[in-house]
Amino acid sequence: MGRGIIKLEADRCKGCELCISVCPKKILEIHDKKVNAMGYHSVWVSDMERCTGCANCALICPDGVISVYVEERVGK
Repeated sequence: MGRGIIKLEADRCKGCELCISVCPKKILEIHDKKVNAMGYHSVWVSDMERCTGCANCALICPDGVISVYVEERVGK
C-alpha cells in the first residue's frame, strides 16, 4: 500500500474546513496565523507521513484546490 501526497493550492482555498471534517487521519488543519492572497485562512497538512491517500479531502473540496497522489512503495 502506498502513502498519500496532498497538493493544496493554498491561494485558492476559502477555509471552509470541509476537507478537515472528512480526513480519517485528522492531518488537515486551518492555518490560523497566515492568510492567503484572497484573505482567507487556508488549510495545511500537519503530518503528510500519515496520509493514506483516500482522497476524501479532494472529493469534498467545493473549489477543487486539493489533489491527492498515491506514492507506491517498492519492495518489502
